[in-house]
Amino acid sequence: MDTVLIAAALGLLVGLVMGLTGAGGTLLAVPLLMAALGLTLPEAVPVSLLAVAIGATVGAWRGFRESLLRYRAATLIATVGLLMSPIGLWLGARAPHDVLALLFAAVLVLSGVRQLWRLRSGSTALPESMQLPPLCPIHPDTGRFRWRPRTALIMSGIGGVAGLLSGLLGVGGGFIVLPALMRVSRLSFSACVATTLMVLAVVSSGTLGMALLSGRALLWPIALPFALLVVVGLLWGQRLGQRLAPHKVQGAFAVLVLGVAVMLIHDAVT
Repeated sequence: MDTVLIAAALGLLVGLVMGLTGAGGTLLAVPLLMAALGLTLPEAVPVSLLAVAIGATVGAWRGFRESLLRYRAATLIATVGLLMSPIGLWLGARAPHDVLALLFAAVLVLSGVRQLWRLRSGSTALPESMQLPPLCPIHPDTGRFRWRPRTALIMSGIGGVAGLLSGLLGVGGGFIVLPALMRVSRLSFSACVATTLMVLAVVSSGTLGMALLSGRALLWPIALPFALLVVVGLLWGQRLGQRLAPHKVQGAFAVLVLGVAVMLIHDAVT
């Protein structure tokens, strides 16, 4: 099959998963590009970052129009992320390919297992009235964060980890930001998704720019069809997600992530 068609098909899949899960598709972009098209990690990262930046921008804009985007939190997280991403780029340029592939596989396994564990134990969660107060409180009337020093520190920490992984592995950091926001606050899931997408858009765009300035090449014949179909898949996934049960989507995504991890581990050790 022609390389352009494969890239387009992969982009549609990644965008679909992004639309369904909020950010999960960013985890799949790099390993799928490596496995299906034979790209190395340094070649796949810029392609992934371009697609994630464009797709996330479209998704974040929709969230902004629907008053779901918490732009102050997203701006702080993204700013710290951009400060940390050059460190990830520097490490990624010097680490052996197989080591990075195994590290990526470990991240995938962690994400997949955590997702399955959350689904398995979800029925045992405490009622909201019995839960501890969130680390980052939300104003009950506006649904926005109450900004305190602790809130700013936590958001900065989330951004630092997301930026480091964005530079190192090209994943955008959405799989860090989304669950972190849900854990430290009672922000609605839709607002968490919109805020995460803005972070992805900013961090991925900035990291891509730094990668290109540092000498990384962007494979345009692959990047353009991949990025275009990511946007199509994302819009399709957002509509489809309104009709599907969330636990089924999360379970299918976890299984898919674990399958990609096994594929990466096999390629790295053989």
